[in-house]
Amino acid sequence: MTGDLRQLAMIWAQSTSGVIGRDNDIPWHLPEDQARFKQLTLGQTVVMGRLTWESLPAKVRPLPGRRNIVITRNPGYVADGAEVLTGLDDVFRGWVIGGAQIYAQALPAAVRCEVTEIDIDLPPAHGDALAPELDESWIKDTGEWLTSASGLRYRFCSYTRELSVP
Repeated sequence: MTGDLRQLAMIWAQSTSGVIGRDNDIPWHLPEDQARFKQLTLGQTVVMGRLTWESLPAKVRPLPGRRNIVITRNPGYVADGAEVLTGLDDVFRGWVIGGAQIYAQALPAAVRCEVTEIDIDLPPAHGDALAPELDESWIKDTGEWLTSASGLRYRFCSYTRELSVP
């Protein structure tokens, strides 16, 4: 997937221990993260796995104001209001929004990651979805710690990198 004209970006929120999901849900409520997600993805393509699609509340499925793409191995899967693809090969631009398997598939072609780090004591447990690990090729710009209206401490981190073209 690297070396082509892809401009994939990824966005997620994670605990300081790297947990992004538990029991097919997000284990915290952070309105500031939701507002940032909307600001960055509105009017764009969002790409997600089937489980992420199914975890969205029905009232926001598909995510309004965005082109929704669902990636699944099941070619007969129907996602009303979204395009269904069996892989990322035909996705060249957009925001990858989860879950863990789709992040892992998209990581080699990603040039930007927007991460909300949440200061919450949430040790990884069996079955948790974990954030992808970003290596030294990523340049990190870390924001200041802030306190949410919900009481949680959080910060926004932006990562960028350039992919080499063979």
